[in-house]
Amino acid sequence: MKKIFTGNLGRTLRRSQPETRNPQPEAGFTFLEIMVAISIMAIVLVTIYRMHAQTLSMNYSARFYTTAPLLAQKKMVEIESKGQQDMTDDSGDFGDEFPGYRWRVAVDDVESKALGGVAENLKKIDILVTLNNDEFRYSVRTYKFLQE
Repeated sequence: MKKIFTGNLGRTLRRSQPETRNPQPEAGFTFLEIMVAISIMAIVLVTIYRMHAQTLSMNYSARFYTTAPLLAQKKMVEIESKGQQDMTDDSGDFGDEFPGYRWRVAVDDVESKALGGVAENLKKIDILVTLNNDEFRYSVRTYKFLQE
């Protein structure tokens, strides 16, 4: 700033020199700021996407492990209501009501020296409920005493 004296009043006026202007205005963001913001957004969006995918997977799994025991119990009741000669290995699906769900039943004799002759009347029944070609599996084993 320059001091300029005016007349004999003894006042000092100050006149500023013209400021040098930047050839580029200072409004806006730098390239680095934009890249940092995009990086932060990418990290957050990837994290949210992974959490969403994990939530869907857990929901699908929880639905299977809630439905499968009920379907296995239903199949068990059907098997136990059959006669001794109708108890054989079998497999199938649960129809249009439960698409993708399949069941498999294996009936075997029980061999046990400790049980002696009682073991001859016992049957081991294994029920396997699967979803989407064995992506999920749920199995139940029970024993049934058959009187002759």
